[in-house]
Amino acid sequence: MENNAKPDLSTVTRLPSANISTGDDELDSARIEARQYLEFYTWVSAIKGEYFGYGAEGIIYIFLFEIEPGRPDVPEWIWVIVGDVPPTYIPADDTRTTFEALDGYIGALEDWVEAARHGKSVAKLIPVNVDATPANAEMLAGRLKFLDEKILPELTR
Repeated sequence: MENNAKPDLSTVTRLPSANISTGDDELDSARIEARQYLEFYTWVSAIKGEYFGYGAEGIIYIFLFEIEPGRPDVPEWIWVIVGDVPPTYIPADDTRTTFEALDGYIGALEDWVEAARHGKSVAKLIPVNVDATPANAEMLAGRLKFLDEKILPELTR
């Protein structure tokens, strides 16, 4: 199943090739983290293009990657979110803009928070790199509220 749906590139900025600095140390550091996060997965054969969607220094960075998929069921476009939040990837086939990527991310993590609060399994939910405890759920819930109220409105739909 090949999916060539392309995200709305007007909501992102193309980044220079990987070995060229953007001139912003925070952004470069987040970009390296996002690349390493994505390259961890065996279904990524290569990164063909990198785009910057949004950044709030030290809080959250949203990148869009064009990849060479390692399997036919993997889309060519993947959003990656890193920062002071659980890192994740979001296939861009149903998520065309930076706003949609962050909105979907918040929604998926809210499901995780609800499950963790009530001691339910998080196995089929978005992967989060902390234990699913009520304390961790509350910490994450506070960050999600901030993202939802302060960051999301800054993005264009």
